[in-house]
Amino acid sequence: MAEWFVAHVVGTGRLPLFSFFVAFVLGFLLIRLSVRMIRARVRWWPGNVRPGGLHIHHVVFGVAFMLTGGVAGLLITDREGWPIAATAALFGFGAALVLDEFALILHLRDVYWTEQGRTSVDAVFVAIALTGLLLTGIRPFGWEELREAGPGGGAVRAWLAALILVNLAGSVVSLLKGKIWTGITGVFVPVVSVVAAVRLAVPGSPWARWHYPAGSRKLELAVRRDQWLRRPMIRAKIRVQELIAGRHDLVPEGPIELPAVPAGVPEPAAPAHGARR
Repeated sequence: MAEWFVAHVVGTGRLPLFSFFVAFVLGFLLIRLSVRMIRARVRWWPGNVRPGGLHIHHVVFGVAFMLTGGVAGLLITDREGWPIAATAALFGFGAALVLDEFALILHLRDVYWTEQGRTSVDAVFVAIALTGLLLTGIRPFGWEELREAGPGGGAVRAWLAALILVNLAGSVVSLLKGKIWTGITGVFVPVVSVVAAVRLAVPGSPWARWHYPAGSRKLELAVRRDQWLRRPMIRAKIRVQELIAGRHDLVPEGPIELPAVPAGVPEPAAPAHGARR
């Protein structure tokens, strides 16, 4: 194992990325353990940080860790030693604290344990997936080929650049259509993003709000497909996330905007919830 680590991580210059990845995962698990212990009112567990009665969210500490690790990493000239790995780990730990409260940053209010708070868990899972792909050596489609094309391969470089742009455009459209995972996967695997881009958008996504008017045939088809295909997968994903992050079951203080459902489309039955954590 040690020889494999030296050959495939240290030898390929991925030690800082590996340190970031490990610290990010550990940081997320630790902060989720902490907030769940606080929510369960475990007496011996340290509570929230409240100097003078002011609740300091852990995103504040995350920003401080990221700034410290990022600036320190810029000052280090040795890109292969343990100091750069330590700063990457500090940056990764801070990034976990920040993304764990991504929903708070997005909505500018405390929605941590509400349905809207799931956005934070989604952001963390996306970051873990992207970092994991980069750590295994997978690069965005066409990146290595474009770099390896020599100065004399102008036509080849032009074709590669065009393919990369088409693939990236498909990923952007997929993301706008609410297909987060296929949009991200398409950056690394060609064709996936293009196929996702030409299919119907997820109801409530920016693309659906822009191009699917209320009562339109496309919106009706999108809602039907979402109910019988996407909703079961989303419920399975939520169950897995709740095992790690806890249940987001509090009612938010303000109203939540829901996507419009065309007339004649039945509402899906709400899944039964178990006891709160």
